[in-house]
Amino acid sequence: MHLFVDESQRGGYLLAAAVLSPAQLHRTRTMLRGLLLPGERRVHFNKETDSRRKLVISRLAAAEIKAWVYTGKGNNELVRCALLGRIVTDALPIQATRLVLDSRDAAGNARDRSVIAGALAGEHSLTYEHMPSSTEPCTWVADAVAWAWGAGGDWRRRIELMVDRVTDIGPLSR
Repeated sequence: MHLFVDESQRGGYLLAAAVLSPAQLHRTRTMLRGLLLPGERRVHFNKETDSRRKLVISRLAAAEIKAWVYTGKGNNELVRCALLGRIVTDALPIQATRLVLDSRDAAGNARDRSVIAGALAGEHSLTYEHMPSSTEPCTWVADAVAWAWGAGGDWRRRIELMVDRVTDIGPLSR
């Protein structure tokens, strides 16, 4: 299994992980690249129109892609670290072999790598990396799920069948 992770910040911090089998990768990337408008390098839900969001979500749902959602409140970096650790812990029982995170700044990427290494702490087959979202379309799935879940209401309803797992760690304090 491969996991692709992106974030959203709305009334708390949220990480979404798209969970794809190796067999789903090529067809998912092809489908998502086919949704790009002329001049676009990626699908980014924060900048899309509602009609485009609905189209993308309907295609993702039809592709039977599954996702996990992790939420928490408090200092964004503390919450991100806790959520990322949970994603890694949850990835091991399904024998995930690859974890891709939307790239951040150098310090943020270093913190993520430290959290992942700490959560793995032992023998495993999980490789992980940060990639710019423009180079890995499967991160667009996580972006869509994170945005829609965070938006709530009808947007959440549209992606609910895709979401296999929801983990809310509640409020964190320093």
